[in-house]
Amino acid sequence: MLQTKYPRMIKSTISLAASIATTLGAGNALAQDSAEPVFEDGQAQVVEAFRDSDQWIRQRLWIETEFDSDGDGRPDRVHVDVTRQAQTDTQGLKVPVVYETSPYYAGTGTTDSKYFWDPRQELGTDPAERNPMPPIGYRDDKSSISRSLVKTWVPRGFAVVHSESPGTGQSQGCPTVGGSNEALAPKAVIDWLNGRAMGYTTPDGDEEVKADWSTGKVGMTGTSYNGTLPLAAATTGVDGLEAVIPVAANTSYYHYYRSNGLIRHPGGYMGEDIDVLYDFINSGNAERREYCDCEVRDKEMAEGFDRVSGDYNEFWAGRDYANQLGPLKAATLMAHGLNDWNVMPAHSVRIYEAIKAKGVPCQLFLHQGGHGGPPPLELMNRWFTRYLYGVENGVEDDPRAWIVREGDRRSKPTPYAEYPNPQAEHVRLHLGAGGAEAGTLSAEATPGQGQETLVDDASVTGAKLAAANGSPHRLLYATPELTAPVHISGTARLDIRLACNRPAANLSVWVVSLPWTPRDKPNANIITRGWADPQNHASLTESAPLAPGDFYDLSFDLQPDDQIIPAGARIGLMVFSSDHDFTLWPAPGTELTVDLDATSLTLPVVGGLAALEKATSE
Repeated sequence: MLQTKYPRMIKSTISLAASIATTLGAGNALAQDSAEPVFEDGQAQVVEAFRDSDQWIRQRLWIETEFDSDGDGRPDRVHVDVTRQAQTDTQGLKVPVVYETSPYYAGTGTTDSKYFWDPRQELGTDPAERNPMPPIGYRDDKSSISRSLVKTWVPRGFAVVHSESPGTGQSQGCPTVGGSNEALAPKAVIDWLNGRAMGYTTPDGDEEVKADWSTGKVGMTGTSYNGTLPLAAATTGVDGLEAVIPVAANTSYYHYYRSNGLIRHPGGYMGEDIDVLYDFINSGNAERREYCDCEVRDKEMAEGFDRVSGDYNEFWAGRDYANQLGPLKAATLMAHGLNDWNVMPAHSVRIYEAIKAKGVPCQLFLHQGGHGGPPPLELMNRWFTRYLYGVENGVEDDPRAWIVREGDRRSKPTPYAEYPNPQAEHVRLHLGAGGAEAGTLSAEATPGQGQETLVDDASVTGAKLAAANGSPHRLLYATPELTAPVHISGTARLDIRLACNRPAANLSVWVVSLPWTPRDKPNANIITRGWADPQNHASLTESAPLAPGDFYDLSFDLQPDDQIIPAGARIGLMVFSSDHDFTLWPAPGTELTVDLDATSLTLPVVGGLAALEKATSE
């Protein structure tokens, strides 16, 4: 069981025939015999009569939406499958729903980089044409969509529903990668579960299917793109969506493909952009693909995504869920890996902070791994039990933050009152000369440190730069060796004054644990990272060429983190230009000059300045 300092766990058996708020302390055996849900310790338990998958009822249907995204003059219908207990028919049992939707269920395109954008591109110039990705074969022979979640939730008294996103699989419409139909499609499914939308046995027929077995209470979850869509649905404010658990969710396509005005690719997918992802999921009916390709990929996306400047614009603003949170009312448990360099942790942290400010129930689960990683089943169970069945298990009074500490299993997170850690304070660190090898990084500023210059070379990876004793391609500044662990919790920020010998340059920043040592886990030395376009020093929405030799001030956040840096390590700030694994690769030779006296790194340190000074004292 998860440890909590708010142990308002309820040991009960609850009959759906009675008030859901009534606790029947001695009714376990009765509930088992009558095949009704059972709750103990605030969680839905496996019921023996629900376990036999051969007895489960499986349905397949199409639900009519409120949009026509494929331009055929008819509302698009979404392909859906349902898995529910036999008792929902034989006994009239009504159950809530755990729901997952995805654009991936029908298969995807290739990840061969020859169909991605070539990162060898001079900054500020038009990119070379991208090779067209081979089309995904259309499949209309699948009798079901997915089996995910069913073994976990159906035996515990929840129905499980899946749907294919618009323009994928047997769902009608166009894929839009963050367009409004991706939010309205799951809304239609939730409306159907509440009797407000029409469901049909075929994509074009008129034989109706009703969800008379549903209580109307829905919880959504999923990972990556499948985690994005629960948040998208929640932004509609649809009645019946009571709780969402997005895992590694992409909450802004701008933050996924750009960074502070810079064209930046997701980790592991150099050259990917939003149109590549469109091709990767475009598995819908081949008869409508020409229309979708023309209207979405080759018009809306091509005119909006801007692989020249990287500026924030209306196209990207419309695909940023932080701008659409007004109607959201579903209790939200965000989950993310702190070393996820594909969908980076800021995606979840920014939404958590916004939802918390709205006063909607929310919690944050963070682990030390990479992409993916849902919260422990116990935590998800308490969440869905509370908000879908109404069991007063006190989950809303639990600690807001659950963080898996270094070396611990993901199933054993440590509870914290809040994220960032309430004891974290911002500590400003200043740079000392010597960055070609290793300058200093300390809380005490020493005037007169001057300027230092690096020369860009995108062929050298960040890992090689951090491991090198010296390099002309980066500047490195480090604290003394730590005599005690230092706990970082929150979002670091860089303030930098720099000049460039060319009108444009990449700017990349890593905060690292030194010495850099190859380890089994590739991110073991990374504390946090950030990227920015100096041309956007004044505005994220409008870049301007740099005047060679002039100095410019930039301030930007790095990725949020919660990490304990061990004694014996040094905290290092590495400044370089092109990041081989994330940014475009211009020809080498661009020079960046950093004004050390006007540059600083602000770290969120648990215990503040006193804790850091104690850990760095001789």
